[in-house]
Amino acid sequence: MIRRSLLALCLAAALSAPALAQDAAPVPAAAVRVILETSAGSILVETDPRAPITAANFLRYVDEGRFNGTDFYRGMELGAGTGVVQGGTANAPDRILPPIAHEPTSQTGLRHVDGALSMARFDPGTADGDFFIIVGNLPGFDAGRAAPGDPGFAVFGRVIEGMDVVRAILAAPKSPTEGEGFMRGQMLDPRIRIVSARRVIVP
Repeated sequence: MIRRSLLALCLAAALSAPALAQDAAPVPAAAVRVILETSAGSILVETDPRAPITAANFLRYVDEGRFNGTDFYRGMELGAGTGVVQGGTANAPDRILPPIAHEPTSQTGLRHVDGALSMARFDPGTADGDFFIIVGNLPGFDAGRAAPGDPGFAVFGRVIEGMDVVRAILAAPKSPTEGEGFMRGQMLDPRIRIVSARRVIVP
């Protein structure tokens, strides 16, 4: 199952008809920091108010505890020191919220650079509770870079501290058999648990 034919970043968020878009969450007026405590170490991330819909969605999952006990489940290596680490709700029906509108990088001005946080999805407007972290620079994920009119993915923040943990997750052991098609060999085995995700108050 893939969320996009180009590079197939995401596991399927749903196999049924898409849910209605969720009610508008409070729009963050400023950057918000979140600590992801994982079984491999801590990752401090920061949302970006230039992607208000996507940032608010991520923060709602954090505030409602929907990421607690989920996993980083995929490490897609695209070259030396480059790739994608993916985690989140993995379509767990008791965790996902309705999908959100797509905020392309052509609109926000954000880019898929080292440490960027971005949303996994099928078609634009189907992102819900799965996200990924960029290792290295992957401009092909930005809107319009893979092909004219390509919507790309929605960057909504960045890693502040813990890229060493992210890189360790990318390089972690993977199942040789799990995963469909060219995703085979990208599923982490064992998974890296997201023990908790919570806001951090910046003095």
